[in-house]
Amino acid sequence: MADHGLNPLCALGRAEATDHVIGGITIAENPGLAMASLSARAGREKATEKAAKALLGFALPVPGALNTGEPWAAFWTSPGQWMITAPHASHEDIAAILKAAVGAEASVTEQTDGWVRFDIEGAGVVAMLQRLCNVDVEAMAAGRATRCQIEHLGCYLLCHLQGQAFSLITLRSGAASMLHALETAARAVA
Repeated sequence: MADHGLNPLCALGRAEATDHVIGGITIAENPGLAMASLSARAGREKATEKAAKALLGFALPVPGALNTGEPWAAFWTSPGQWMITAPHASHEDIAAILKAAVGAEASVTEQTDGWVRFDIEGAGVVAMLQRLCNVDVEAMAAGRATRCQIEHLGCYLLCHLQGQAFSLITLRSGAASMLHALETAARAVA
């Protein structure tokens, strides 16, 4: 078979993910996640929640929450809808895995290549994020998730460790713009 040069690239257009350390803040592109959206069908919300819990090992999160358990994570995106993630290496076909678990109770859509995730951590991360969005990141506890805007890009902000470790998920098409905003804010607080 001929090699047509079709090789996967990270959201920033490189073969490998990028990490940036500015002051005490680390900004790391994280391409290692498979993602799928889960939407309960009308009148099947309880059945969706039950089927998802059987697969994930935990309940689907309530509004504003991020629930995790190896190897899965889920965060609430809107009424009756969640984003489900797992390691790409073991769950490359996450949508099919999720669909097999929920059957006709819910709709599942592959999301992996539509989004980019930046993991952000360090002592100055709260000050950095305060310059970028109107979320009270200082008060944001571990296991919380919210939707916000940064530089006109809609994104999800997930808190893993209060005041120290967050993930930012935005549209893949805005990856370079988001990285520029993150780097600029990190330099401002460094």
